[in-house]
Amino acid sequence: MSESVNELRNIGLVGHGGGGKTSLAEALLFDAKVTNRLGSVDDGNSVMDFEPEEVRRHISISSAFHQYSWKQHKVNIIDTPGDANFFSDTRYCLQGADGAIVVIEAIDGVKVQTEQAWEFADQFEMPRAIFINKMDRERADFFGTVKDVAGIFAPKPILLQLPIGAEENFKGVVDLISQKAYLYEQDRKAKAGDIPAEIQDQVTTEREALIENIAEADDELLEKYLDGQTLTNEELMHGLRAGTLGRAFVPVLCGSATRNIGIDRLMDFINDCFPSPLDQGPRVGIDSGKDTIERRPAPDEPFSALVFKTIADPYTGRLSLFRVYSGTIKPDGTFYNATKQTKERYGQLFQMAGREQKSAPQAGPGDIVAVAKLKETATGDTLCNEPNKIRFESVEPLPTLMSYAIQPKAKKDEDKVFMSLSKLLEEDPALRLNRNAQTREIIISGMGQIHLETMTEKLKRKFGVEVNLKTPKVPYKETIKQPVKGVIYRHKKQSGGRGQFAEVHFDILPLEEGKGFEFEEALSGMNVPRNFVPAVEKGLVEAMQSGVLAGCPVVDIKIRFYDGKSHDVDSSEMAFKIAASMCFKKGVQDAKPTLLEPIMNLAVTVPEDYMGDVIGDLNGRRGKVLGMDTKGKRQIIRAQIPMSETLSYAPDLTSMTGGRGAFTTEFDHYQEVPAQIVQKVIEQAKSKE
Repeated sequence: MSESVNELRNIGLVGHGGGGKTSLAEALLFDAKVTNRLGSVDDGNSVMDFEPEEVRRHISISSAFHQYSWKQHKVNIIDTPGDANFFSDTRYCLQGADGAIVVIEAIDGVKVQTEQAWEFADQFEMPRAIFINKMDRERADFFGTVKDVAGIFAPKPILLQLPIGAEENFKGVVDLISQKAYLYEQDRKAKAGDIPAEIQDQVTTEREALIENIAEADDELLEKYLDGQTLTNEELMHGLRAGTLGRAFVPVLCGSATRNIGIDRLMDFINDCFPSPLDQGPRVGIDSGKDTIERRPAPDEPFSALVFKTIADPYTGRLSLFRVYSGTIKPDGTFYNATKQTKERYGQLFQMAGREQKSAPQAGPGDIVAVAKLKETATGDTLCNEPNKIRFESVEPLPTLMSYAIQPKAKKDEDKVFMSLSKLLEEDPALRLNRNAQTREIIISGMGQIHLETMTEKLKRKFGVEVNLKTPKVPYKETIKQPVKGVIYRHKKQSGGRGQFAEVHFDILPLEEGKGFEFEEALSGMNVPRNFVPAVEKGLVEAMQSGVLAGCPVVDIKIRFYDGKSHDVDSSEMAFKIAASMCFKKGVQDAKPTLLEPIMNLAVTVPEDYMGDVIGDLNGRRGKVLGMDTKGKRQIIRAQIPMSETLSYAPDLTSMTGGRGAFTTEFDHYQEVPAQIVQKVIEQAKSKE
C-alpha cells in the first residue's frame, strides 16, 4: 500500500461513453509497466472492461479499478461508465476519488454524459482536468473542442498543451510551460525536441494566455506579473497546482490513448497538480450524538471509511469496496458499521486490479481496498472504530427511468428470481424492485433499456436464472359517479337437502377521492340476524377487488346495508356473502361506473433549446404543464401526466433531446380516464382474460 499519503493520487476517469476512458486507463497502465501490452476495448482484451456484458457491447457497465506507480507516486484509477444506463455507478464511485480526468473526444466535443459527470464533480467540489482524446482520428479538432468546453463549463479551461499535427498526422504535443515539443515515434516513447516552426507563433500566444490565467489565480504571482516581471517555470507550476486544487480553472491536455501519445505528459501532470488525500483535508461526518466531527487523513487517526461499491459474486459472495479516510487497518479484524449500527468481522484486505484481487498487507488514508463476505454492509455505509463512531453522508442512487414486469421463464425459478435479484440489487443500487399488489406483477426499475437488459444477462450468467421482461400493467381503478338507492338482490339455491337463502338491500353512494370504502350497517328490525353482517361486509370487500368495467379494484364507494331477508334453516354466512357480492355488482352497473388512472408528477430537465419540443410532446401525451424552473443552463418543466403515457417516455425523451434530457416521476393521485380512452382500456383488459 502507499508509503506516503502525500504521494498518493485517486483519480476518476469520467466522460461520455465512447470518449476513450477505458483506452486511457489501458495506456496509463501500459506506460507504468503494469501491463506488457496496450489492451483494446474494440479487440475485447482490455484489462478494465472484463465482464462478458462489457466485452460484447464494447462499453463499460461498471466502474473498474487498478493502480500504477509513476515517479515515486502511487495512483489509483477508477474507470467509470459513460453510458447513461450506468451513470449511477459513476456517481457512487467518484466518492472514492480526489480528482477527475474528464475525457472528451476531439471529434464531437462535449456530449450529454460529459455534462452530467461535470455536475457530479461540482457536487463533490472535485479538482479536474480535461484530456482531449482521439487527436489522431479523422475530423479531430482541438480548438473547436476547447471552444465547445468553454461555452458549456465553468470554471474556465486553460491550455497546458498544444497538439502537433492532427488526424493521421498527429504526432505529439507542445508543453506550454516548459516550451518543449514531445514527439512520439513508432516505439511510442516521447522524444523532447524543438517546437515546429509553423506553430511557434501560436505557442507564444497561448503561453502568454496561460501565464496570465495562472497569475490571476494567485495574488503573489499576479503582482509580479503586473509589475512586468518574468515568472519562472517553477512559479508557474506552483501556481498551476494551486489553481487546479482551488478549482480556479481547469487545465486542458491532449493526446491519443490508443496510439499512446501524450499519456506520459498526463501522468506527470497528475503527479504534479492533482490532490493527495492530504490536500483534500479532513472529511466531515456526524458522531453518534448527531454532532459534526472531522477525521484527518492521518495514519494515526481513528479508522474511518466509506463503502462506495459492492460486487456480487455467486462463488465468493459479496465484495465491499471502500475508501479509507483516516487511520490504518490490517487484515483479520473487526470494524463497526455506523450506518447499520452493527459490528462486522472481516478477513483479507484486497486491492482491485481489473478482474483480479491482490492481497493487501494494510490500508491507510486514501487507500481503496475491498473485503469479502460482510453480512450487513451495503453501498453507502460508513465503517469505523466502535469507540470512535462517525458516519459519513453518501450519495443516493439516481432516479430510475424505466420499469418492466419481470417473470421467470421457468415457473420453478420464481423463488430463485427474488433471491438472485436481491444480490444484484446489493451490487447495483440504481435498480429498484417491488411488487404491485394490485396487478400482482414484480416490477424491476432501472436507468434505461440497456441497464435492464444487462441485468437479465447477469441473472443468467451469475445465477442461472432466465427471465422475461414485459411492459407493466397500469394499475387502473374503478369507481362510481352517481348514487343508486334501493338495490335488492336475493340469493336462493335449492338442490335437495339444505338450501341457500339470503336477501340484501343496499344503497350505493360515491365518496370523495381517496376515501376508499365505507360500510354502514343501518338495519332495523330482525329481518337479518346481526351475526350475518360481517359476512355481508366480507362479500363486499371481495367483490370490490374486481369491478364491472375492466376487472379493476373499486374505490371511493359507500355501501349502506339497511334491510334484507333471511331463512331460519337455509340462511348462512356463505349465502349472505354471495348475496352481498352479487348485489354490489348489480348496483354498480347502474351507478355510472367509470375508470380511474394514476397521474404522475413529472419533472423534465432539458436545455432551453428543446423546451418547445418537450412541451408539445407532453401535451400530446395528455400531460398538463404546471410551471417551469431554471437550473443553471437548463430548464425544469413540471407537469402532471397519466402513468400510461410515461411507460415509453425514457427512449422518446432521449430521441427528442439527443440524450440531453432527464426526468423523474412520482405518483400524485388518481383521476377519471377520458371517455374516448375508457373503451380501449376495457378491451385491452378483456383481451388478457
